[in-house]
Amino acid sequence: MKPPAPETLSPAASIASLPPATRKTLLNELSPSQSYALLYDWSFWARPKQLAPPGDWLYWLILAGRGYGKTRTGSEWVRDQVQHHSARRVALVARTAADARDTMIEGESGILAVCPQSQRPRYEPSKRRLTWPNGAIATTYSGDQPDQLRGPSHHIAWADELAAWRYPDTWDQLLFGLRLGTRPRVCITTTPRPTPLIKRLARDPHTALVTGHTRENAANLAPTALAMFEERYAGTRLGRQELAAEILEDNPHALWNLDDIAAHRVDKAPPLRRIVVAIDPAVTADETSDETGIIAAGISPDDHVYILRDHSMKASPLRWAQESVKAYHQHQADTVVAETNNGGELVRVTLRSIDDTIAYRSVHASRGKLIRAEPVSALYARGRVHHVGVFPQLEDQMTDWDPTQTTSPDRLDAMVWAVTELALARRKAPPARSYQG
Repeated sequence: MKPPAPETLSPAASIASLPPATRKTLLNELSPSQSYALLYDWSFWARPKQLAPPGDWLYWLILAGRGYGKTRTGSEWVRDQVQHHSARRVALVARTAADARDTMIEGESGILAVCPQSQRPRYEPSKRRLTWPNGAIATTYSGDQPDQLRGPSHHIAWADELAAWRYPDTWDQLLFGLRLGTRPRVCITTTPRPTPLIKRLARDPHTALVTGHTRENAANLAPTALAMFEERYAGTRLGRQELAAEILEDNPHALWNLDDIAAHRVDKAPPLRRIVVAIDPAVTADETSDETGIIAAGISPDDHVYILRDHSMKASPLRWAQESVKAYHQHQADTVVAETNNGGELVRVTLRSIDDTIAYRSVHASRGKLIRAEPVSALYARGRVHHVGVFPQLEDQMTDWDPTQTTSPDRLDAMVWAVTELALARRKAPPARSYQG
């Protein structure tokens, strides 16, 4: 039986739905020009859930696991809106400026990759701008710089990893500028977290909600990668969030909950009388190693603690020590506090080999994690600890960690050391100064 020609397939048809033999025959019978056209026909290659849903929605919220194909979906939607739906001003907003460039624009599934040569936009990194041959312009913005979105107007927007944006105000500023044309819309591609914004959008009547599991894209993932995901995360709370894309409620056994953290979140720290950088070090840097927790925090004259930045990373001792020293100077800290249970003298020597002028204090975990964490949790419950922006990975550890477990949540440990040093150790401090973070 002769396979169907591309033009006879329904718009939502997916090549994955065709029998392998039919698919192979179909592709072999195409001319070079037909093959090239089919290569960029997203309606043919996409899974049905990767195509824009019908209806008069304002938000297309795609909550999907890692490797699902969220970036490709967002890129193709922007391309379609620019080419066929008169979108002439587009906002591309990512967690950071680097994410916008490396994922949304230059990534293997980014906008430049999905556009055929004749429709490919010109990218000007210095202007944060893509310009299409038809005159449409897309501008990139960073989730940690809300003020970039004060003023510009757009027809559509693509918001990537919204659940991880540092400042919720960025979302508000984006919506204020979504005022061009007759049907302004936002495509949101994100791994879910139970943030107030994500939960609110999921139940908004103007939202078209799509959820998806990582394994739905198995045909386009390396089998070893998918097997590794399943082996490492299947059956865990993290796997339910990162693979199955569930919006999880807080672990009932955890010492913190996201609503309390969000209720006391701020966009800017006040003058601070002390600033520290706390380190929970990993002494190895292979694939099975823990991350090194690196948290910068400060305390105000009224004894409120402000978590300023999460610098945590998986790296060699030399690399995380360099990042810690950089954070010390960036935040104008007065002390580096490092747990030495695992690294011992190595931690001090490594830090001092980079900068022997830093003030350093070692701490040793002689008590259990629960005993150390509970006083810090109490300060949070009393509204005396504030996150300056959103720290997704730290907050996930805080709201997921079961104190009865023996595993070591690195970012959480570093945060506990920082808050303990600032608010519970009661050390003499220099006078307050304005914090410029």
